[in-house]
Amino acid sequence: MKALFLDCNDQLAPVWRHVVRADDPPIDVNREAFASDELPAVLDGYAIAIDDHSYMPTPQIERCPALKHIVFLGTGPASYMSLADMAARGIAVHIIKGYGDTAVAEHTVALLFAACRDIARMDREVRAGTWTPHAGVQLLGKTLGVIGLGGIGSEVLRIGKGLGMEAIAWNRTPKAGAPLVALDELLARSDVISMNLTLTDETRGFLGPAQFARMKPGVIFVNTARAGLVDETAFIAALRSGRIRHAGLDVFHHEPLKPDNALARLNNVTLTAHAAFRTPEASMTLLRRAIDIVRDIVAGKA
Repeated sequence: MKALFLDCNDQLAPVWRHVVRADDPPIDVNREAFASDELPAVLDGYAIAIDDHSYMPTPQIERCPALKHIVFLGTGPASYMSLADMAARGIAVHIIKGYGDTAVAEHTVALLFAACRDIARMDREVRAGTWTPHAGVQLLGKTLGVIGLGGIGSEVLRIGKGLGMEAIAWNRTPKAGAPLVALDELLARSDVISMNLTLTDETRGFLGPAQFARMKPGVIFVNTARAGLVDETAFIAALRSGRIRHAGLDVFHHEPLKPDNALARLNNVTLTAHAAFRTPEASMTLLRRAIDIVRDIVAGKA
């Protein structure tokens, strides 16, 4: 079965070379950018595609008859393709969990600090010759609300407690020993909210107008999970009204984020380029596991 790493970028290429072993099944690597309508040509003849960040529109996938497996580098393929459409066409989508829980949690907390202290805005202003010390939010004793207690959310909770915050959480399923509360209580009590759910058909648009209205005025909001968890119109309205004091975002509805997007024009938003897991440790684990999945597919074990 022919396999292709669909979109190996400059950051991942050296990591890929480091983790590939001589006894691995052959996997071709594409480092050339391509337009959406070129996807069928790029995947022509390939049964397995390793996908880092490429969108896979159903009309294009329908023109890839050989494709039987997509190995998605992460846990959020629903942001890039219709999982129902893939299943209907007999294409198995494989995800990789737990490869960078600490890396993403640390990035979440970095965005949390940046949002609380308006760091990115002051950096822009100082570079432009404006000296305005902005007052920030002190975290000691504040309430951190974590939505979603998987591996990443649990790490965010642990770090929050270490900062001296009162940490509470909401999870879709019970979790022994976790400080779980009802969602409405979390929204009303939290000074800081970290979004850490997995995006599925059930969680898409999880936070909408009603949920933003229940949040404590002046809340700090951080999302390193998936933008699709949030109703973008309601979210931007909450930012503009001040209901959300500041947001730290690593994920967006359309990536790369365009400069004319409303989020890029708001001073009370700190942005990063979907980089939360981008550490050498996490990237090596991620790519090695992807290769192992390809190995199992070729061997008939997956």
